[in-house]
Amino acid sequence: MNTTPRPPTFHLPEFQQIIEAKSHNFVGREFVFTAIHDFIHRYPRGYFTIIGAPGSGKSAILAKYALDNPDVFYYNVEIAGKNRTDEFLRNICTQLLETRETSLQNIADNATEGSWFLSLLLQQISEQLQPNQKLIIAIDGLNFIDRNLQPPGANLFYLPRYLPDGVYFLLTRRPFLREKSGLLIEAPFQSLDLGDYPEENRRDIEAYIWKNLTPLTPLPYEGRGGQETGRGGQENYSPLLAGEGLGEGSIRKQEFSTRLITESENNFMYTSQILSAIAEGFYPEPFSRAQLPPSLEAYYQQNLQQMIPEPMEDFSLAVLGVLVQQPSVTVEAIAHTIDADEYDVEEVLENWMEFLQQQQITGVTHYSLYHSSFRQWCQNNL
Repeated sequence: MNTTPRPPTFHLPEFQQIIEAKSHNFVGREFVFTAIHDFIHRYPRGYFTIIGAPGSGKSAILAKYALDNPDVFYYNVEIAGKNRTDEFLRNICTQLLETRETSLQNIADNATEGSWFLSLLLQQISEQLQPNQKLIIAIDGLNFIDRNLQPPGANLFYLPRYLPDGVYFLLTRRPFLREKSGLLIEAPFQSLDLGDYPEENRRDIEAYIWKNLTPLTPLPYEGRGGQETGRGGQENYSPLLAGEGLGEGSIRKQEFSTRLITESENNFMYTSQILSAIAEGFYPEPFSRAQLPPSLEAYYQQNLQQMIPEPMEDFSLAVLGVLVQQPSVTVEAIAHTIDADEYDVEEVLENWMEFLQQQQITGVTHYSLYHSSFRQWCQNNL
């Protein structure tokens, strides 16, 4: 049998489009890529997980990594039908078998039968790797997995508990309780929570805004004191701010950027949707944003449905009703407001962990929804 590995293929067509879309206009995030690089070169194998609130840029980071490293095997759980364990095993094993010749070629139909086939496949590939060669599998959106399609206690997607040398998994997921991670791993692992890097996130948000405000053509724009400057001047007015339908107000880029950075709360989804809406003429002028763009409202509707599936349950609605009325609130305050047991309130909040932020104030945990615009939208739509 010829065990010489063939050159890795590009990502499957069903994923290539989403990789390109999510990495479009990408900027920054060097602190994440540095952490991934350091992990892979520090440990002989392992799991690296990027954790972040909805819209924090996790998917874009993984897509950019896959785009820059075409030998990475990529899988996206958010695509319709891809949240099933059998689909993941079939897909990822097919990708691996297409690039490696192993003794498992003739029994590939067993790929969906639990974790044994994937583990055996990874072991055989590990034995073929050249010195310093890595096998990296990237899985985006671990929180979207349908856990009902596999036995309780089994690893999400039957991901291997043990990994052979040279094999790495890069994962993205929203915040979760450690005891409900869904993964039992006996291999080196590291998590990077984007929320722990506020300054780096703010810097990247600013870079993203400025990239989108940069004129695409060297047109003159009025600068301070009436002076006209060319494309390179930072005092230029961007077409995004001075274009048709955006009014005639002379708003400098820096003024606009500073305000949008604050509003963004380091959330890339919010920032990108607001910038797109302004560019498309959705707002009469850049600072007039009484209404959210339809695409952002649709995203928030999805979040709400994930929190409280139809038909909406009265107790959960009552808890959410308190959360949307206050920027930050304790379990005790919620329970008192709706006359409920604190344990029942805690149970609901635990199920919503991916949509919440926690802050310790004088030793007491305060909860808030992950973004103020999502809180306001929920307040207007409940």
